[in-house]
Amino acid sequence: MCNSFPDDWTKADSTQIETILSIKNALIGEKMTYNAPFSPSNRLGKLEGILVGGNLSIMETLAGSNSDVDTQNKILFIEDTGEYLYSIDRMLWNLKRSGKLKKLKGLIVGGFKVKPDDAGEEFGKTISEIVLEKVAEYNYPIAFDFPVGHQRNNFALQCGVKHLLNVTENGTILRSL
Repeated sequence: MCNSFPDDWTKADSTQIETILSIKNALIGEKMTYNAPFSPSNRLGKLEGILVGGNLSIMETLAGSNSDVDTQNKILFIEDTGEYLYSIDRMLWNLKRSGKLKKLKGLIVGGFKVKPDDAGEEFGKTISEIVLEKVAEYNYPIAFDFPVGHQRNNFALQCGVKHLLNVTENGTILRSL
């Protein structure tokens, strides 16, 4: 997502510069390291795996097609924008019921910009609660509030590349290997 790009590069702030340079570094195959602050919803752990994922609604749309994402023994990252919480819940049920959450090595939850619920029809759960409900029976690390998605601090990730994911009490580190 290019929403981090400033109209005038000379007026770019440090976050914009870092995210734009992350695209360049990803494209030229640089080893990359990302940091995210601790979230109380995180599940701690350290692992290595191939990174896959992206926009949750796109992944749901591609399910069963030649472009369907293989999540077995992978680190999955998800993000989305412009969806209601109940739609995100439905999409995650789809991932769970299709087995895509069962054999993950780890899960990264990026930015979710949700549409506000209609008054009197509030869904009643947060993104963290929705995700944790779907993965309650699994025992892999989960990093919430990761700086990827439709947001200003949106770092480029290298899909299909082996990464080290380390979710600790001090925050999360994701490093390409």
